[in-house]
Amino acid sequence: MKHHLWRNVALLAGLLIVLATWLQVGGMVDLPPVIFTSLRLACLLPLLWYGWQARSLTIWVFVAMITGVVLGVDFPDIARELNVFGKIFLRLVKMIIAPLLFATLVVGIAGHSDLKQVGRMGLKAIIYFEVVTTLALFIGLAAINLSQAGAGIAKPATIEKPDALPDAGKHFQLYEIVPENIAKAISENNVLQVVVFSILFAIAVSMCAEEYKKPVVRFAEVLSEVMFKLTNLVMLFSPIAVGGAIAYTVGTMGLGIFKNFSLLLLTLAGALLFFLFGVLLPIALYFKVPIKKFLQAVEEPVSVAFATASSDAALPKAMSAMDKLGVHKKVYSFVLPMGYSFNLDGTTLYLSLAAIFVSQAAGIHMPLSTQLYILLTLMLTSKGVAGVAKASFVILLGTVATFHLPEWPIYVIFGVDSIMDMARTSVNVLGNCLATVIIAKSEGELVEA
Repeated sequence: MKHHLWRNVALLAGLLIVLATWLQVGGMVDLPPVIFTSLRLACLLPLLWYGWQARSLTIWVFVAMITGVVLGVDFPDIARELNVFGKIFLRLVKMIIAPLLFATLVVGIAGHSDLKQVGRMGLKAIIYFEVVTTLALFIGLAAINLSQAGAGIAKPATIEKPDALPDAGKHFQLYEIVPENIAKAISENNVLQVVVFSILFAIAVSMCAEEYKKPVVRFAEVLSEVMFKLTNLVMLFSPIAVGGAIAYTVGTMGLGIFKNFSLLLLTLAGALLFFLFGVLLPIALYFKVPIKKFLQAVEEPVSVAFATASSDAALPKAMSAMDKLGVHKKVYSFVLPMGYSFNLDGTTLYLSLAAIFVSQAAGIHMPLSTQLYILLTLMLTSKGVAGVAKASFVILLGTVATFHLPEWPIYVIFGVDSIMDMARTSVNVLGNCLATVIIAKSEGELVEA
C-alpha cells in the first residue's frame, strides 16, 4: 500500500515538472524563473525518494531522465559538463559487445550444428526486414505530406555546415561486411563484421571432431555467462549515464528548440506512433507474441536507447532481455545484430520524412513519382550503414545530392536532431527485439512460460 502511494506521488511529481517546464518554455505564465525552478526542485524530491526505494532499473532510468531535464533547464552550466557519464557508459557497453556476440553465436551455432537453420533464419530475417522498413518509408512519406512541416521554413541569411555533420561521400559497400582484421573490427565496434567472423568461426567449429569441438563450445558457454553478468554490472551505471546524457542535451540545446521545430517534431512523433500501433502491433498480434510479457522484457533496453540515442548502448541489454523472454541464443545472437544494419525502422521512417522536408523547406514542388523514386533510392541506401557515424545524415546528404536539392535545410534541422534521434533509436531497438521474437517463434525456438 505504501509502495503504491509513493508511486502515485512520484508520478504526480513528474507530471508537475513537465507541466511547469511546458508553461515556462511556452511563455504561458508570466512568473519569475526562480518560481519554476523551485517548483521543479520540490517535485524532484519525492521522485528521487521513490527511485531510491524502488528495486527496478527501469524506474531508476525514468527518475534519472526527469532529473536530467531539471538539471538541463535550471542549471545548464553544470548540465553541459555531465556528458562525460554518457561517454563512459558507451565505452563500457562497446567493451562488452564483441565478446558477447562472439560467445553467444558460437554457442548457438556450433553447440547445435544445424547450419541449414542458420541459413533459413537469415532468409526469413532479410525478408521481414525489407517488408517492415519499406512500410516505415511509406509512413514517413505520408506523414510529411500531410503535415507540410517544411513549408514556410525561411532560409537563414547566413548558415554554415555544422562541424559535426559528416560528408556524403561515405557509402556502404558489400565487401565491408567481411572483416580484413578481426582485431580492427572489434576496435572500431563494427558489429556486422564481428557477426560475420563469429558465424564463420562457429561453422568451422561445428565441422570439427567432437574432441576438438567440445572444449571450444564449453569455453564459449562460460564466456557467454560471464559477459551477461558483466552486462548486468555495466547496466547499473546506466541511470547515471542516462541522467547525464539528458541533462547535457537539454542544457546545450535548451527547450526553446521544441517551440521552433514543433511541427516537425510532432510529425515525426505521430509517424513513429502510427508505425508502432499500425505496423508493429498488428504484426505482433498476428504472430501471437505475448504483448505484455514482451513489453516488460524490452522496457529497459528501449529506455536506455531513448535516453542515450544509441542502439549500441541497448544491444547487450536487449540480448539479455531476449534471453529472459525465452528466445534461444542462436536466434537472438544472430537476428539482433543483423537488424542493427538492415532493420532500422525508426531511422528509415525519418529518412523519407526528412528528404521531403528538405524539398518543402526549399520551396521545390516534388511530384509523387519523384517522391516514390526517392523511396526506392532510400530502400537501397539505408541498409548496412550502422557502423557509420551519424548514419542517417550520411544517407540524407547523399539523397539530397542525388536529387539536386539544397543542403541548407539539413543544416537547419541538425540542431534538433539529437531529440529526434532519441525517438527513432528507441523504435529501432523495439523493432529489432520484435523481429527477433518473431523469427524465434517461426523456428520453434521461443520457450513460453
